[in-house]
Amino acid sequence: MDKFIVSARKYRPQNFNTVVGQAHISTTLKNAIRNNQLAHAFLFCGPRGVGKTTCARILAKTINCENKTPDGEACNTCNSCVSFDAGTSLNIHELDAASNNSVDDIRSLVEQVRFAPQAGKYKVYIVDEVHMLSASAFNAFLKTLEEPPSYAIFILATTEKHKILPTILSRCQIFDFKRITTNDTVAHLQEIATKEHIQAEKAALQVIAQKSEGCMRDSLSILDKIVSFTNGLVTYQNTLEHLNILDHDYFFRLLDCLMLQDMPSALLLYDEINRKGFEGDMVLNGFAEFIRNILVCKDAKAAQLLDVVAGMEEKYTTTAQKVSVGYLVSALNLLNEAEINYKMARNKRLHVELLIIKLNFLQQAIELSVQDGSLVKKKRIDSASAIKIKPVPSVQQIKTAAPAQAPKAALFIQQPPAASVATPVPPPQVAPPPPKTSADTNTMPPPQVYDAMPNTAIAQAPPPVRMPQVSSANDGKKSMLDMLRDKYGDKYNIEAVKEAQSLDEVSLKQHWDDFVAKLKQEQKISQSKAFELAEINLVNDVAFTVTVDSTLQQRFIEQEKIILIDLLQKAYNNRAISFSFIMVEGQKEDIPLHMKLNSKERFEHLAKQYPLLLDLKNNLHLEVEF
Repeated sequence: MDKFIVSARKYRPQNFNTVVGQAHISTTLKNAIRNNQLAHAFLFCGPRGVGKTTCARILAKTINCENKTPDGEACNTCNSCVSFDAGTSLNIHELDAASNNSVDDIRSLVEQVRFAPQAGKYKVYIVDEVHMLSASAFNAFLKTLEEPPSYAIFILATTEKHKILPTILSRCQIFDFKRITTNDTVAHLQEIATKEHIQAEKAALQVIAQKSEGCMRDSLSILDKIVSFTNGLVTYQNTLEHLNILDHDYFFRLLDCLMLQDMPSALLLYDEINRKGFEGDMVLNGFAEFIRNILVCKDAKAAQLLDVVAGMEEKYTTTAQKVSVGYLVSALNLLNEAEINYKMARNKRLHVELLIIKLNFLQQAIELSVQDGSLVKKKRIDSASAIKIKPVPSVQQIKTAAPAQAPKAALFIQQPPAASVATPVPPPQVAPPPPKTSADTNTMPPPQVYDAMPNTAIAQAPPPVRMPQVSSANDGKKSMLDMLRDKYGDKYNIEAVKEAQSLDEVSLKQHWDDFVAKLKQEQKISQSKAFELAEINLVNDVAFTVTVDSTLQQRFIEQEKIILIDLLQKAYNNRAISFSFIMVEGQKEDIPLHMKLNSKERFEHLAKQYPLLLDLKNNLHLEVEF
């Protein structure tokens, strides 16, 4: 019975032409070999399983080949190629930097570089996972990497280029490997299946390629597992079953239920999925990818981004025409948020079911409208309502005068336009405005103010607005404040503006003590103690200082600062009141002796007080750990 070799090793490419998905790198290396323009150091970087180490070995094999082909490939028949394939070549040295990352390992490598090759033209050193080297190892490698012997070539491979020092990057010729596309992976898997006489459906191979996410080694490992599971018959259904992948038909059914707002059917469908053993995060991730594919199909230009099994493009495109863009975008946002919060949810199933309920009623929650050529999401309301506007009448001041009294200022409300109706205020006698002339018909005359005495007009420019004077009871007239109270008293609490008061030490101390009593009543012992120990000093009419002797005391007072300031501002009717802190050093506390001494000093101190303790230590040959 032959020993089984996994496909990833059995079908590892042996020349540049068989490397899958890295044509840009294969062509560059072949041209460099053919034109004899090889660099002394290469850096191969990219995702896992895309051919970095494979290309490094092919390069090492090709440059030492004795009979290269015209296109720069190895012949596979000369002594160098045969020894390389057998693993006995002395010109190729591979170092795993993940387990040999110390300075000593690099120094040993540098020592080997000094010896020229016994056979062949080059000695090639392949350092895999080079980003695992320590900083000291990198520094020890710098000089050799910059100026190696003419026969030495270094090939460094890594999956994390950003962890390599810039000084190393500047000394290497960098090649960036890309992920292998789904089509290239499927073609390679189909070729291997043909060679191994495996019956494989193309849809199954596409699922394997999507699951591998551009990693050829992973796709070959998955194929080996499924072949063992199905005994050589790889179908779409058994591939889904083996890889524990949800069939897209479930997502189509779930979307249909959500579009019909059939919440019971949607929850029952999720229950069916859950009973088959699929976790909630897998459902969220799969449905999010499904919605993304539906969104991509909305536009023919982006349809090429669709990454689904062959033959399903038409179904995705048809479904995309039935769903609005706004629903898809909002659903993606909800799915993304639910997937992020899934790990923190205690009830995982309820978390997913809540998301399904939100998606079920998503169409009722939002609507799409176009404004300025862009899509805007708005909340839907039952009925439209106009903005409610209350007209504000303009104010003019007129001057009233009585025969036996000094003129008093009065406030008149001008009549609003004919379109609006307002409650008129009975004005004093006002002289009628002068008749309009033909010259004034095209321009609006400025507002004029007239005296309360008949046939007496004041200058047209209105004087500055003043607050109305309160009429006495003997006048028989009401003040403006009384008029407002009569008119709006049942709706508003109309009060005269109170005058701001200034701080004084006596009242401030009283308010401070009252606040301390309030804190004690609220069982805030620490805060009340901090307020009692603090000292307050008046600075000016609106500011005072609070003197504290510790940061802790200041923190306790700051916790109640907002409430205290609000209380004082209301008490003095002054919004400018504030206070600041002054820190003074308090008395230093005596530290106990046992807290000042370390372990050794404490033992010596006890030994002086109790000599028997030292005798006990010496007689029993005890060692005291300090």
